Amino acid sequence: MGWSVRLPGGVQRLVPRLIHGSARFVRPLTMGVRAVVERDGADGPEVFLVRHSYVPGWHLPGGAVEVGETAADAVAREVREECAVEVEGVPELFGLYFNRGASRRDHVAVYRVRAFRVLSRREADWEILEAGFFPRARLPDGTTAATRARLAEMFEAREPTADW
Repeated sequence: MGWSVRLPGGVQRLVPRLIHGSARFVRPLTMGVRAVVERDGADGPEVFLVRHSYVPGWHLPGGAVEVGETAADAVAREVREECAVEVEGVPELFGLYFNRGASRRDHVAVYRVRAFRVLSRREADWEILEAGFFPRARLPDGTTAATRARLAEMFEAREPTADW
């Protein structure tokens, strides 16, 4: 026969909080998002890329998931901030990747964004040096290997990898 422990109500509600709270220090996990914002362009399909001031290369727009924020909310926020584009509807989760290059605990969720509205032209600032839509067939020099890999997985049916 099994056993059970009956804790007072306040303690019983506190135990899960203590367990989950301590995990932040024992097993901290970081989560980021990236977006493949795609549209039909004059020269064929295009994707939105950004070039940051603090890391080399052209990247898919994205960033960290903030405390209390869903990944889908984070991708919509990052696309608005980095692209001056408003996501309409729900972005489609494409894949989840382990980003061992960033840390032993970092993961990146990649979303596909097809429904959106361009708010304005994205001007350069301290974070984003350049940004815009590029034909998928002619990505700019310096497009990162991870960006090229995600686009190949999405559009060329390349076998997805677990690593960023």
